[in-house]
Amino acid sequence: MKNNFLDRIPKVKEGLKWEKGEDEAVTIFVENKGFFNRLFQLILKKPKVTQIHLEEFGSFIWICINGNDSIYDIGRLVGERFGDKAEPLYPRLAEYMKMLADYGFITF
Repeated sequence: MKNNFLDRIPKVKEGLKWEKGEDEAVTIFVENKGFFNRLFQLILKKPKVTQIHLEEFGSFIWICINGNDSIYDIGRLVGERFGDKAEPLYPRLAEYMKMLADYGFITF
């Protein structure tokens, strides 16, 4: 039996730093580690921490990721909040969740 991706429960990766601003916008902080990152920091003055600013949809989805609700449940909340602006809801949400997982920001 094949598992349904929408049944997965996303969790923010342990130790990942992020904050929610007054405007509900989420910023994720990614520490740039490793030899080459350190080299670029010294030579090219690259930052030690990269800030990733999520837009309105992404910020709302991120805040909904609580380790208890499935992707399907989060989709219902997104639909309630954004209505037709979120369509096609589940294909977009599934791709967004895969992208967050690929970047190592969430696990299932």
